[in-house]
Order: sequence, then structure tokens, then C-alpha cells
Amino acid sequence: MLELLDLFCCAGGAGEGYRLAGFNVTGVDIDVQPKNPHKFIQACAFEYLKEYGHKYDVIHASPPCQQYSKASKQWRKAGKKYPDYIAQIRQALIDIGKPWIIENVPGSPLIDPVFLNGSFFGINIHRPRFFETSFKIKQPVVPDMHPVKMGRPIQEGDTLQPVGHFSGVWYAKREMGLPWMGQRELAQAIPPVYTKWIGERVCA
Repeated sequence: MLELLDLFCCAGGAGEGYRLAGFNVTGVDIDVQPKNPHKFIQACAFEYLKEYGHKYDVIHASPPCQQYSKASKQWRKAGKKYPDYIAQIRQALIDIGKPWIIENVPGSPLIDPVFLNGSFFGINIHRPRFFETSFKIKQPVVPDMHPVKMGRPIQEGDTLQPVGHFSGVWYAKREMGLPWMGQRELAQAIPPVYTKWIGERVCA
């Protein structure tokens, strides 16, 4: 079984997709992640990658997205600074020489990324994400999605955008396939179906 390193892993949404695709997953994060269900190591992602990255078959990185996220726009306008790690992690991954994936939000400076959203997988979650990969993946057709207005009580069949203090945590858990997460973790997580799909194409 191939070993996958999940950098900036948070509560393990991305890692779960790779586990479902057949990988052994090790998550690394600077903060303790008590809800992450996979093997977990608390460490700086860059330092761990430099020292141990060569031991893994595939590496996934989800660096902080606040520098590009629409949800942080008001704070950036107010002068708050957020880390911009994408170029740095890309070069570190290239230096390791293993197959890699970088995931981030719309507006992030990824190079020739693949776009995914819940509509492609038939889930009622609007979570647009881009994936830059060191291997070629053909862009699939991803139907448009129209999430319900923020703050409105969620109803069965609605398209939920789980950001901030959203309502319908039970609905997000079910639709995203992340029953172990709470509101805070769900607001940052990738539905595992995204990375399962990516993981199935690593060695294709």
C-alpha cells in the first residue's frame, strides 16, 4: 500500500479521501488535531517535509488559504496579513521529487490546476477547490452550483456553502462525508470525495 503525506492536514478531510483511494495516510500539522482520524504528527509542515518527505510515495499539501479566500477579504482590506505559502511549498515539493498535489481556494496562485466542486460528485455542498498536481489530470466537466443564502435554515435538497458560522452542521457532516467534525472543522474541510478522485489518478 502506498504511503501518503498530508501536509497542513487539519481534521483530516483531505486525508480521508486518500485513505478511501487506498493510501496509508500520515497527517502533519503545526497545531494539535485531536479529531484527525489518521496517523498524526504535530510538526511544521516545511521542516517535516524537508526531513522525511522522501519516505512517502505521494505528498498532498493544503497550505493556509486566508491570503486568497473571499471569506478573509474584509480582514485583508483592514490590513491583516496572512501567510502566502504556495510558491514555497511548491518548490519544496519539487525538490523532494515525489508525486504531489497542492490544494487551495479560488484566486490562489496555483499553476494549471484542476477545478472540483460538489456538483461533480452529486453532493449538495458548494466547496469550490483547485488542485495543482505534478502529474497530468484532465479537467472534468463540473456543473454550476447555486448555494442557498447564508443564514437561511437549511432544508433537505439545498446546496450548502459551509463557511463561517453556517447553519445545518448535521447536513454538512452528512453531505461532506465527515461525521467526526464539528462546525469549525467543516468550515475548512475538503469533502473526501475530492481527494479520493484525485488519489485514484495519481498512478493512472
